[in-house]
Amino acid sequence: MQDRIEPPVLLSRLLIFVFAGTVVVLFAMLLSLEKMFPLNRPQIFFLTAKRVDTTVQLIEMPPVDTNIELYKRAFVREYVRARNEIEKNTSAVRRKWGNTNGVVASWSSKEVYDEFRKKGLVVALTNDTPGFEFVCPVNFENVIQLRENQYRVEMNYHCEDSNGQIKQKKYTIRVGLSTDVSKDMEWNDRINNPLGIRVSEYTIESGDGDPLDTVYK
Repeated sequence: MQDRIEPPVLLSRLLIFVFAGTVVVLFAMLLSLEKMFPLNRPQIFFLTAKRVDTTVQLIEMPPVDTNIELYKRAFVREYVRARNEIEKNTSAVRRKWGNTNGVVASWSSKEVYDEFRKKGLVVALTNDTPGFEFVCPVNFENVIQLRENQYRVEMNYHCEDSNGQIKQKKYTIRVGLSTDVSKDMEWNDRINNPLGIRVSEYTIESGDGDPLDTVYK
């Protein structure tokens, strides 16, 4: 009879067990929530695929110097593509080039974006001037790092409409980057540009002017 646990003692032990279990569950939930919301810190991910028909993998890249450099090279390529490439869906191009939620604005310094908005094709598409469909693809030859945050991009560019193709031209572009991570970044910037990298210099070194001006003349 002495080994018998009285009901009040059994109940108190049960409550302690339940309380301990609740604490463990809450801790696990908080840890899971913290992992679900990474937007309070920079995180780099790369989509990797060896072939077109293979499964695409999303791999997290720790923010070490080598990975940051890979990210910057990819950023430069995507910036040049977003800035210059024109699709048949002109509404998508206008969104991409627009100053509200547009990636070109999000990835550019104010000075670089203001100059971009003056280009012939940008003005034409913004004002619905073209009465025809055309595409202008970007074909990269090389992206070379000149020094820290300074790159040279070599690309081939042409436009094509229902009347034919404008002769392809080669352009060499110098792109300079700056970093501006601010706690007061707008939400769209935080999503489109989590590392706060912006193009602070965009210079056409060869190709007889900016393709967004020359191909529309």
